[in-house]
Amino acid sequence: MDQIIRYLKNSNHILITTHTNPDGDAIGSLIAMGLCLDVLNKKTTLYNESPIPAVYRFLPAVNRVVRNIKNENYDLAVILDCGNLKRIGMAVSAVRQIPITVNIDHHVTNTRFGHLQLIDTSACATAEIVYRLIKQMDVPLDKAIATSIYTGILTDTGSFRFSNTNRAAFSICQEMVGLGVDPYIIAQHVYGTYSLGRIKLLNLALDSIEISDNGKLSIMTLTQDMFNETHTQAEDVDGLINYAKRIEDVKVAALIQEHRNSKKKLNAFNRFHISLRSNGSVDVAAIAASFGGGGHSSAAGFSIESTLSDIKLQLLSMADKI
Repeated sequence: MDQIIRYLKNSNHILITTHTNPDGDAIGSLIAMGLCLDVLNKKTTLYNESPIPAVYRFLPAVNRVVRNIKNENYDLAVILDCGNLKRIGMAVSAVRQIPITVNIDHHVTNTRFGHLQLIDTSACATAEIVYRLIKQMDVPLDKAIATSIYTGILTDTGSFRFSNTNRAAFSICQEMVGLGVDPYIIAQHVYGTYSLGRIKLLNLALDSIEISDNGKLSIMTLTQDMFNETHTQAEDVDGLINYAKRIEDVKVAALIQEHRNSKKKLNAFNRFHISLRSNGSVDVAAIAASFGGGGHSSAAGFSIESTLSDIKLQLLSMADKI
């Protein structure tokens, strides 16, 4: 950590980014890191390839997150919450031109990319690691940073319901509340309201659920036709897989999401992202890794180019081993 801090303090222009289709931990960590470096008077660019999900647009300084990287002379890149560098999307080639890359993450499947790594798989969220880094740099925490860290930990622990919830999750969030964070206000933003389009998308998603013969695997499917019909975006998918996961006797839930700009015919080879969730008895990170993806033992994912029918057959073929 000391070497990373030296680079952070000695760099002039720092690119900070995280994975595409960001969740609360990714966005919270990104903003907290950016606000911390503001205190150190560093020039920073906060980047994410995807639109910020509506539920996280209340976060401080979220308007600073850009979706395009200009040709600037960055001397340091900080990659947050990414098990693999490719997860940042199209910016990979630009990041590889930056002299030093710092990899900060908590995924067990992290590929250890970058020149410097700060990886703690026992951390409840990347936001926990960012919190410790900020503390180590003696940067005072204000309400804006605290709000970002609290949101990251709250969402990545599923409101302290997931198996990654640790003592630090509670102690850090208690400290953040002491700095002015209002748990009710954040919960209202993150969980309180949905657009009508999201409700309609949920209805289609629930109707798509298929269960394996042994009842241990559930599959939910979201196609581009569903997004078009409900006038929704990829950001509206957040949390839908949990409905498939909570079905009685289901040990693993899979959400198959068709990428935007896929071909109209579902018997054609299209690009899909598959999210996996486990009840804790199955290591879905290992399943995702077999397809070139990664994540946590209870939450993982991968992308694949195939047909929808073939993906379902591959997933269902694994059900007997669950």
